[in-house]
Amino acid sequence: MSKGEREREKLRQERIEAEERESRGGNSRLLLAYAIGSTVVLAIAVLIFILATGGGDSGGGKGDAHINVNTEMGSTNGVRPDEREGIPPPAPETIDLKKAAKAAGCYLMLELEDEGNEHIGPKSPTPNYKTNPPTSGKHVEPPYQQADGAYREMPKPIDFVHSLEHGRLEIQYAPDLSEKTQRELKGLYDTMYGASLLFPNDEMNYAVAATTWTNMLACPGYDGAKTLDAIRAFGKQTWGKYGGEPVFAFKFTGPTPSEPEEPEAK
Repeated sequence: MSKGEREREKLRQERIEAEERESRGGNSRLLLAYAIGSTVVLAIAVLIFILATGGGDSGGGKGDAHINVNTEMGSTNGVRPDEREGIPPPAPETIDLKKAAKAAGCYLMLELEDEGNEHIGPKSPTPNYKTNPPTSGKHVEPPYQQADGAYREMPKPIDFVHSLEHGRLEIQYAPDLSEKTQRELKGLYDTMYGASLLFPNDEMNYAVAATTWTNMLACPGYDGAKTLDAIRAFGKQTWGKYGGEPVFAFKFTGPTPSEPEEPEAK
């Protein structure tokens, strides 16, 4: 073999080796692409599963907002539900309303002036209610009355005043109360959510308030179980008994303030 032939053979071998290396590299890149693609698909599947099952909540699991809504019973009006898991309340020390209110340091105002029940449009400005939170007066026309349930935001007053007219109990709290206190109130609400509402109120001057039509329990501070007892007793005495419309005009399920669930024994 001549020198020229040897050179050509050497170049040919180098070219073959280079092509083999390129082929091996392409296969590796293809396998890597397959692996990355499979990982992405698996991650998406896991995310869909978590969202579908409500998993991934670092707060120890979700509770239930108990929203009771349809075209007959009211609207959420775009207000965010409160699905936090409530802290179960202790068994009541007393169900006597006057004693419970006094022990908790709350003001008890029963059979206040009825400010009327005129219906107004959903975009109407807030009327000049004589109490804060309001207990009667002009309110939104159907079906915009605030639906039964627990909410993380304050509904419009004209919406929740209409709910009061239908015998509802509304538990309201200052939004700057601690998370633990809010969850304690949610836990109480979970035992008496039928035809009732729970929501923060950043417009009132009280730490906690409970209202029915023309009735109010107003608590300047929160005193744990004593405040919960006062709210429970207020609900038992006033829920479903006041307002121009009967509480049963709108269907509901679950325990009510007149017959709350008994706290689980510890």
